[in-house]
Amino acid sequence: MTEARILVVEDEESYRDSLNFLLRREGFEVMLAETGPQGVAAFARDGADVVLLDLMLPGMSGTEVFHAIRERSDVPILMVTAKDDQVDKIIGLELGADDYVTKPYSGRELVARIRAVLRRHATGLEGIPDEPERLTVAGMTLDPERLTLTRDGESESVPPKEFALLFLLAQNAGRVLPRQVIIDRVWGADYFGDTKTLDVHIKRIRSRIEAVPAEPVIIQTVRGVGYTLEP
Repeated sequence: MTEARILVVEDEESYRDSLNFLLRREGFEVMLAETGPQGVAAFARDGADVVLLDLMLPGMSGTEVFHAIRERSDVPILMVTAKDDQVDKIIGLELGADDYVTKPYSGRELVARIRAVLRRHATGLEGIPDEPERLTVAGMTLDPERLTLTRDGESESVPPKEFALLFLLAQNAGRVLPRQVIIDRVWGADYFGDTKTLDVHIKRIRSRIEAVPAEPVIIQTVRGVGYTLEP
């Protein structure tokens, strides 16, 4: 019995073939796409539990594929970037990818990362209690059941990871939360990715709640430590 369906969008045949063998051996169901349009079509047709997406694709770029899939689903997406290419890593994180791996990668590491994002996705919002209640702080009302943020009488939906992060900070309003504590609570202790993803999510949240995101008042950075939400 397969444990999860993985969509691999990879233009290099050697990587595609090795991934197909590796992931099937680990018990995953695998769908392969050679181009961006094929990947988008496959996801629209059959869905997936995880998408393994090469950032550097010919024609339709990995970034475009990412956005096309994100319009349909919040499925976990792991970006595959060039070896030691910091720009590609940053692009992947800015997009909001759940994790990334760099070529060449080890099969063991890749499988571990896939299982980690599946666990995080399955458990949902690690930063939110099992029996969530609405929380009002700093002029905001957060509804964990609907993943909505209400300010000045207007509500908006917030992506799960952003909501979990904001909710955690709101729960601890007035306290400074160290970066590693936040990552462990929101992304899970088994998170393998770059801690820069925390800063990217903070930036997105600030764009939602701060009058001037570049001069934040509600979510403060405590240099060398972490973040705090001012009540």
